[in-house]
Amino acid sequence: MPVTAVPTSRITRGILFILMAVFLFACMNTLVKLLSARLDSVQIVWARTLGHFIFIGLLFMPRHGWAMLRSRTPGTQAARSLLQLTSTTLYFIALATVPLAEATTISFLSPLLVTLLAVPLLGEPIKANRMAVVLVGFIGVLVVVRPGSGLFQWSSLLILGSSLCYALYQVLTRRVSGDPAETSAIWSAMLGSVLMSFVVPFFWRTPDRWTDVLMLLTLGVLGGLGHYCVARAMINAPANIVSPFQYFQLLCAGFFGWLVFDAVPGVSTWLGAAIIIGAGLFLGWSETRASRR
Repeated sequence: MPVTAVPTSRITRGILFILMAVFLFACMNTLVKLLSARLDSVQIVWARTLGHFIFIGLLFMPRHGWAMLRSRTPGTQAARSLLQLTSTTLYFIALATVPLAEATTISFLSPLLVTLLAVPLLGEPIKANRMAVVLVGFIGVLVVVRPGSGLFQWSSLLILGSSLCYALYQVLTRRVSGDPAETSAIWSAMLGSVLMSFVVPFFWRTPDRWTDVLMLLTLGVLGGLGHYCVARAMINAPANIVSPFQYFQLLCAGFFGWLVFDAVPGVSTWLGAAIIIGAGLFLGWSETRASRR
C-alpha cells in the first residue's frame, strides 16, 4: 500500500503501537534476567509460553471459538510453534549471563537472516545488495561480541541460534498467511505450551518469593500484549514505516540494564548496534524503493 494512501493519524497510531510493543518486550526480558538468578530457564520459558497461550485464548476464543485452532497447514504451524519455543529457550538461557543491551543488539540480526533464508525457503531471488547487507550485519555482531573478549562465550552463540530460529519462524509465518491471524497467534504458543508442561516438572523449583510468582505470571501477559501491539501496528501503518522503530528496544534494554543491573553498554555495543541497525534500515529502504519502481 502506498504511504500516501494511509492517513497520518493511522501512521502515528501504528508507530505508537510498535513503540509500546518493544517497550513491553524489554520489560519482559528484564524480568527474565531477574528470574534467571533464582529459577531454572526451563521453568521461565514454560511460564512465558503458557501465559502467552492462555492470554491469546482468552482474547480471541470468546469471539472465534474452537474454529480458530483449525489450520490449512497444521504441519507448518507446528513447525512455527517449535521454532518459537526453541528461539525463546535459547534466548532466555543466554539472558542469564549476557547483558540486556548486548543480547538485544545481537538479536537484531534476525531480520537480516530472514532476507537470506527467503531465498531457499520461499524461492525469492537472491540479490547482491541483500547478501552484502547480511554480511555487514554479521560484522556488526562481531563488533558487539568481540572475539577474544569475555562477552564472546557460548551464551552469545545461543543468541545467534535464537535469532536463526526466529528468522525461520518469520519465514514460515509467510507460508501460513492463508490462516487467520488469530489462528497463527495461538498456534505459535500452543505446541510449546504442551511440550514444556511435560518437561517443566523435572526442572521445577518452587519460588520462595511472592515477587517471583508475580513476575512469572506477568511474562505471558507482557509477551502476549507485545505481539498484539505488533499486529495492531502492522494493521495501522505499512511495515516499512513501523519496522525501523523496533530498534527503539535497544534504548529500552540499555535503560533497564542500567537501572536494574547497573550495567552500562560499552562503546563496542553501540558501534555494533549502529552497524546492524544501519544495515537493516538500508535493506528496508532499498527494498521499498525497488517495489515502488
